[in-house]
Amino acid sequence: MSVRESIANNIVDTLRDSVIQPVRVKYVTREPFDFTKLSNAQFPAVLVRTASEDREDSSIAGSMGKRMASIEYELVCFVKSGIIDQARNNIIEAVEEGLEQDRTRGGFALDTQLTNIEVDEGSIDPVGGVILTVRVVYEYTRGTT
Repeated sequence: MSVRESIANNIVDTLRDSVIQPVRVKYVTREPFDFTKLSNAQFPAVLVRTASEDREDSSIAGSMGKRMASIEYELVCFVKSGIIDQARNNIIEAVEEGLEQDRTRGGFALDTQLTNIEVDEGSIDPVGGVILTVRVVYEYTRGTT
């Protein structure tokens, strides 16, 4: 399995297994889903999707095939609550705290950081949406991405 695939799986597993307060993520997947078909018990839900990636040689002239990569994952979060803004804030905090427990993503990464937060501004009421951009920096050997 590639390093980038291992990192994505680690993010899913971390969010699925996390019991960080103030809220526990109930449904996590990498497969797109229709949030309108989720039961109330499946909220909050998170879709983990791979976004952009930058790559470069680790050293001048690319010795020994080592490369550095900075990959972004978009965590599309859906919440359902009578107080949507509070529910969005809670899922942001829970996801960030969960990912902070191991910034190396099980030893596959050098660092993990939440870099951007976008909210839906109430456009899908009574469900709230948040997109969290997470940047993961890792090193890999050419040919084993």
